[in-house]
Amino acid sequence: MIRQRPPIGKTLAWCLLLRCPACGRSRIFERLFQVRERCAACGVIFKREEGFFVGAIMVAVVATEIVIVLAYISSLSIVAAHYQLIIAALFAVALFFPVAFYHHSWSIWLSFDHFIEGLPKGPENQLKNLTKPK
Repeated sequence: MIRQRPPIGKTLAWCLLLRCPACGRSRIFERLFQVRERCAACGVIFKREEGFFVGAIMVAVVATEIVIVLAYISSLSIVAAHYQLIIAALFAVALFFPVAFYHHSWSIWLSFDHFIEGLPKGPENQLKNLTKPK
């Protein structure tokens, strides 16, 4: 069975809004740094197996490296000879950017995986248990 995927524009918009890449109706995160097991609306699995999160780490590392390089290049013309100041600022960026970008790195990874491979759906009976009020 071939599943219909939404257009890439919608998937990217849902990615920025931290929504399910398959349907866009449910949030990816349950709490601040806790990814949901699956979408409460459509049932796709967000946390599939051990090691699946490595892709989100890769997205965070690459994005952090890009931000550090861009910050370094832009700071050269502004702060010119004060290299210790530049290094201190880049160190702060290297520490805080990955934490601030954590949610979006997961969202980008899930959207990428859904666009390439399609996120698997969980069993229907588990989806019904997710939507029941406790």
